Amino acid sequence: MSPIAPPNEPVIRELANFDRASGSRVERALFNHRGLVVLFCLLVTLLLGWQATKLQLSASFEKTIPTSHPFIVNYLDHQSELRGLGNAVRIAVANPKGSIYDAAYLETLRQLSDELFLLPGVSRQGMKSLWTPSTRWTGVTEDGLEGGPVIPNGYDGSEASLQRLKANIARSGEIGQLVALDGQSSVIYVPLLSRNAEGGDLDYRQLASSLETLRATYESKGVAIHITGFAKLVGDLIDGVQSVLIFFALAVVIAGAMVYWYTRCARSALLVVASSLVAVVWQLGLLPTLGFALDPYSMLVPFLVFAIGMSHGAQKMNGIMQDIGRGTHRLVAARYTFRRLFLAGLTALLADAVGFAVLLVIDIPVIRELAIAASLGVGVLIFTNLILLPILLSYTGVSQTAAVRSLKAEEADQRGEAKHPMWALLDRFTQRRWATAAVAVGAALLFAGVAISSRLSIGDLDPGAPELRPDSRYNQDVAFLNAAYGASSDVLAVMVKTADGECTKVETVLKVDELEWALRQIDGVESTNTLALLNRRVLTGLNEGNPKWYEMLPSQDMINTVTANAPRGLYNDTCNLLTLYVYLRDHKAETLTRVVDHVQGFAATNDTADVKFMLAAGSAGIEAATNIVVKDAWRQMLWLVYTAVIVLAFITFRSWRAVVVAVLPLVVTSFLAEALMVGLGMGVKVATLPVIALGVGIGVDYALYILSVMLARLRDGMSLSEAYYRALLFTGKVVMLTGVTLAIGVITWVFSPIKFQADMGLLLAFMFLWNMLGALVLIPSLAYFLLPSNPKTMSTSPAFKTPSGAAP
Repeated sequence: MSPIAPPNEPVIRELANFDRASGSRVERALFNHRGLVVLFCLLVTLLLGWQATKLQLSASFEKTIPTSHPFIVNYLDHQSELRGLGNAVRIAVANPKGSIYDAAYLETLRQLSDELFLLPGVSRQGMKSLWTPSTRWTGVTEDGLEGGPVIPNGYDGSEASLQRLKANIARSGEIGQLVALDGQSSVIYVPLLSRNAEGGDLDYRQLASSLETLRATYESKGVAIHITGFAKLVGDLIDGVQSVLIFFALAVVIAGAMVYWYTRCARSALLVVASSLVAVVWQLGLLPTLGFALDPYSMLVPFLVFAIGMSHGAQKMNGIMQDIGRGTHRLVAARYTFRRLFLAGLTALLADAVGFAVLLVIDIPVIRELAIAASLGVGVLIFTNLILLPILLSYTGVSQTAAVRSLKAEEADQRGEAKHPMWALLDRFTQRRWATAAVAVGAALLFAGVAISSRLSIGDLDPGAPELRPDSRYNQDVAFLNAAYGASSDVLAVMVKTADGECTKVETVLKVDELEWALRQIDGVESTNTLALLNRRVLTGLNEGNPKWYEMLPSQDMINTVTANAPRGLYNDTCNLLTLYVYLRDHKAETLTRVVDHVQGFAATNDTADVKFMLAAGSAGIEAATNIVVKDAWRQMLWLVYTAVIVLAFITFRSWRAVVVAVLPLVVTSFLAEALMVGLGMGVKVATLPVIALGVGIGVDYALYILSVMLARLRDGMSLSEAYYRALLFTGKVVMLTGVTLAIGVITWVFSPIKFQADMGLLLAFMFLWNMLGALVLIPSLAYFLLPSNPKTMSTSPAFKTPSGAAP
């Protein structure tokens, strides 16, 4: 049985017969000094592997928010004057055996409050519980307005003391805030600093661990502890790293097993997996070297680097294996494959890198760091999988049995035997009827995807933390607080800026009262709190609680009297800032949008030179700003990603027709992925924003590998059917292998305890498979209509000039 050689590529069995000076300068520099290249890569791997041991897993509240957005700028400018509106933890302490008016419960609450007060990273002056002096009551007596700490002076745990405490709490306005509606639990509010005592970032992992230790300690004393807040959420995500590592290891095993099943060659399968893992090591080593850390939102980036590396590595391995099967020496086979596929691989990786780098335009530090990490990973793949892997295979070669096996389909075709059913089916898409049907179905899917994706929401769509499962301990704690306190912990604060000393001017307070009343009518707003509301309550109290006096009187003297006894959280010390607290039912995107739109409309009408209504502080205010930035960046990011892909594809193919053939399948997949997000109830937010860009980056690999071989064969004079069949045998079957392998690898993530990892696994599996199907079905179908069919035209059209380094 004679070996099969592609056109213009001689089979060179003896290395002495090969011209070492052939090929491009890059090829000669690499392969004529391959020992030095391997030594260099080994040294870099050892160095960066050592650096990777220094990689820290951390998180920062400030990195998850868009610090240059006007809302956040306003918040940061007044952060020191806004109490309880930043990064904080709420700890609900419940008494399962009765109410909070129990001496043993209150003593346990005091001990826990004292321990929390001493935790590193706690902003002690802003901490609040029943035991802190800042928790006060105000009431009307026959002697006028009186007040004091809710824990009465001389409290001794006696029944009389407990009754006075109960009365004080009823007059404090803290029911529904610090005290549950049913009186069976109370909250310790713990605001956090952004820096620790040494000036470094707050260690959320250590803080979350300390909170869990305190939970275990005090629950053994007979109380139930429920903890919510960014610090606890991040701690739970970091604790889930172990599961991420398990699933990553499982994906590596699955990928290696699938490649071995395909090749039946242990050494080549091992080298493909190893070169991709080397890329991951380089990436993880570069992060601490450049001063970056890994956070919960970028933990999946190493797998994506591995996935892209497997895609490119499998292509190189397959090309070398086929040439060795034809009888070519392993070094020559490696150089042949380098020539054919280096430009296509380089273009694909550059498209990936640019696609990830586009994420830098998003003004959220955690996404920018993810973009840098992903771009670094893709950059190192140029060395590890496009250069190092072919050189290693030039030393080791592949199993001869596996090499011969890789050419079965090609040899069967040479003998005139029927094509494999799979290749025969795919080949039909180069015919008019099948191509028309495929394009029509693709167009229908595109229109359906566009229609459904128009309903894609920005931000969170569910209460609690969507990053975790609904039955997670954290989300159960969120549900408890929402139910027990009649409202969620989602607070949006409107800041009213005035001249110094003029925050209590009657005209300003009346405007605040007007805005507050309007906000209370909005669906999703549970309650509000302002200086104006305090005026209404005090006026009612001064008139024996008669509801007829629940008014905001336009009296400057009355406002001044009330303000003198008002808590500082409603206005600041210099009296140039009022705060309007809006307590929301949830932080869903639609709720935030309704509130923000109304406040902005009110500000546009009522702002003056001296009084400004400014958004926004509080957890919900920060979430609203983040949603706005994500919404603005979403389409901009996709436009930039596709612009980069189109430009690089045009540089490679020099034909707009070929670019359309390569890019349209990616567009279909992008919109279908957005439609899937709608179906899964996923919104576009910090955790999901990069996924579509990542999917486009991986999908372009498939398109470029298949199309580059097709164009080279068309230039050689083959028909579209023959050219596509050759592309299938050379790169197409590896595209199919890679798509299925990576989809199987990530679909296992659906079992992860971290919900956003499970969602990403499902979304990435969908994109891997649909990008594969688009490359295998839509590329030949679109080529039938868009690429020239006249052989003479083919030989002169720029679209069919072999890319540099392609098959000669």
